[in-house]
Amino acid sequence: MKYVLVHDWLTSLAGAEKVLEALCEIYANAPIFTLVKDEMNIAHSKFYPKEIHTSFLQKFPKASKWYRYYMPFFPLAIESFDLSNFDVVVSTSHAVAKGVLTTHKQLHICYCHTPMRYIWDLVHQYLREVHLDKGLKGFIVKMFMHYLRIWDICSVNRVDYFVANSKYIAKRIKHLYNRQATVIYPPVNVELFSVLDGRDNFYLTASRFVPYKKIDIVVEAFSHMPEKRLVVIGDGPDNAKIKAKATRNVELVGALPFEQLRFYLQKAKAFIFAAEEDFGILPVEAQACGTPVIAYRAGGVLETVEDNITGLFFDEQSSGCIVDIIRNFDRKQDCFDANVIRQHALQFSKERFKKEFSVFVSKCLDSSL
Repeated sequence: MKYVLVHDWLTSLAGAEKVLEALCEIYANAPIFTLVKDEMNIAHSKFYPKEIHTSFLQKFPKASKWYRYYMPFFPLAIESFDLSNFDVVVSTSHAVAKGVLTTHKQLHICYCHTPMRYIWDLVHQYLREVHLDKGLKGFIVKMFMHYLRIWDICSVNRVDYFVANSKYIAKRIKHLYNRQATVIYPPVNVELFSVLDGRDNFYLTASRFVPYKKIDIVVEAFSHMPEKRLVVIGDGPDNAKIKAKATRNVELVGALPFEQLRFYLQKAKAFIFAAEEDFGILPVEAQACGTPVIAYRAGGVLETVEDNITGLFFDEQSSGCIVDIIRNFDRKQDCFDANVIRQHALQFSKERFKKEFSVFVSKCLDSSL
């Protein structure tokens, strides 16, 4: 069998790329097809010396940086790949990778991180945030979003089997695409983390500074608790807004390399996660360090955190709710066992993912024969 991997874009090494790395280990001889790549950012990744093919978008000005501005060309670009020489197509998609063209003789399995949020359930929020909810430019963007939704639904039929990264996403796939999806949790490198003796007296949050991550409300909450210390790791478009809300007890350390991030995860009293995420790798990494997670009760984190065993949940994305849950945690912190928390995290290992995905593909092949 000849395998091929299709990925939306290779411009950074985030959660979706960790899934692709694991798939590269399973299918070592499979080439990668992707819209654009950033040589600088992936030069030291496991994707090299893999055979990587890019679309015509790679020739556009500053494609590896400005690729999002070329979104109107995404459907055409992903359909431009000729994959007719391959037997099995495995796409990892949070945008358009699932729309690659295949034939009835091929097997197409899509690992879906999420249907495109910015054209479906978050479209109005997205347009407001980029100030395109009104005016002529806004009208043009809305027209394109409408077209992209139609294409997104049409391309669903090109996938033979969907795999979702959480039950939460499986429900969204069913709602938007009317397709059943098998849940296989993404790989987390839990073996790279360990429990250290002793905790420092600080709470931790980490993320890219974008609106839906809600880092600003975590920082705001600690402005009401000057006696408690918060460390914030990350940067991004919301940097100025978050910095403006930070008080003396909040330390913004910027984006950090893996070793420093791991150390903070190991030493924190608890990791705070205020976003509604499709899965959420950082909460699992925190638990792999034996660190309790304080999380918003929504999304994939409901499948990775055990309430009152590996962490606590709060019910609203507000600074007031975070203040209340922090004070609740302070009363309960001695009840959390670091070794129990770590054992819980081990079920999300890379080896587990590789085994489950390989078995799933084998069953799909057997069914197609």
